[in-house]
Amino acid sequence: MSDTKSAEKMTAEEKAELLRRYKETGDKALRNNVVMAYMNIVRYAAVSTRNMYEKYADSDDIINEATIALMSAIESFDLEKNVKFETYASIKVRGAVIDYIRRQDIVPRNVRRFAREYDAAYSELYAKLDREPTDDELAEHLKLTKSKFESCVAKSAAAQTLSFEDLVINNNFDLSDEVSEDGVWSAEASLYREEKMKYLAGAIASLKEKERLVITLYYYEKLKFSDIGKVLEVSESRVCQIHSQAVAKMKKYMSEYLGRA
Repeated sequence: MSDTKSAEKMTAEEKAELLRRYKETGDKALRNNVVMAYMNIVRYAAVSTRNMYEKYADSDDIINEATIALMSAIESFDLEKNVKFETYASIKVRGAVIDYIRRQDIVPRNVRRFAREYDAAYSELYAKLDREPTDDELAEHLKLTKSKFESCVAKSAAAQTLSFEDLVINNNFDLSDEVSEDGVWSAEASLYREEKMKYLAGAIASLKEKERLVITLYYYEKLKFSDIGKVLEVSESRVCQIHSQAVAKMKKYMSEYLGRA
């Protein structure tokens, strides 16, 4: 196999062989080819987090940070462990991107404050009413006009997203806390991972149909809020509202689980 063969044309087996050859020889030229072969991991990390940074940060910076993380994953990966490199690297790269976004503090302070107040209002009203609160009830509780409330919800979408990513990635729920630097899951960690995935699936299942659709299109299909609005035939701000409500529910669901974990 040619070391310069297009990464787009490499099979999974060819990529794995290229990685094995680099790990055995330490040849920097091979290392560069390995990076190019797995650049799809970098692109995926950049695309999947774009709604968090697109209005505040340059995508080139995100790609650069993800590429550095990919190189680090290549160096730390242990071929002897029974873990796919794609899985190991994807976790490490996405985690590095989230850390970078958080360090940039891209969300204005007043927007972060509203996101916290929204979460608190949602939880308080949910407990009081024994059901999810409506937008009107939330706006009244926060002493905001309906238009101001909708505007604040739209602006806080990035904060809500990053907040949920923090919950999933950093608060004992991310897969990366179960993958050691040598690239292996322990048997105990694998069972814990399965349990956590069950609770995440439960959190998604607890949502209303439209909320599940927004979460699916955003987190799995990687669509922008504006594109989701076109699919649902609603405004982008309305998508932000639905997303924020869904995230609040999922955070509540997952926080209850994490509190018991």
